[in-house]
Amino acid sequence: MRAQSRKLTTTVLIMGLGLLAACGKSPEAASVPARDVECMARAMYFESNRSSRDGMIAVGTVVMNRVHSDAFPNTICGVVGQANQFAPGVMSKPMNDRSAPLARATALAVLQGERHPKVTRAKFFHAAWYNANYNNMHYVVTAGGNAFYEKRRPALVTTPNPLPPLEGITPL
Repeated sequence: MRAQSRKLTTTVLIMGLGLLAACGKSPEAASVPARDVECMARAMYFESNRSSRDGMIAVGTVVMNRVHSDAFPNTICGVVGQANQFAPGVMSKPMNDRSAPLARATALAVLQGERHPKVTRAKFFHAAWYNANYNNMHYVVTAGGNAFYEKRRPALVTTPNPLPPLEGITPL
């Protein structure tokens, strides 16, 4: 009887520790597939300047906008791995610098619903230094070394040039 009592006590303790360990984790964190986090983190890592959380969130917002668009693949890895859309090697190069943990944490934040407030519906961006000379680019924000824009009919473009960089508007 005493052995059964110890087993029961041990089982209850183990279950209690398991519950305590899960207390700090949100249900969303548990439901986000690791592959999605990795693909999103790769896009953020290779497309932003790796030190700008705003730039990473903006890239992640574009990825999510594309996932929800009929014009692009409907998965995160499909969007990030689409040919000629993101940096060469985005899916295969190693992420070995100290910014990789920031990219993964920021990817998880986007996958749990955080979005860059200025990106809104934008599905495109290019390096901020690049001078794209098209009349259908409506710029919404510049962050993390990239200029983010929506494609619009030329008559609806009100911001035809990249905006000055804006950092520090996404929460930490």
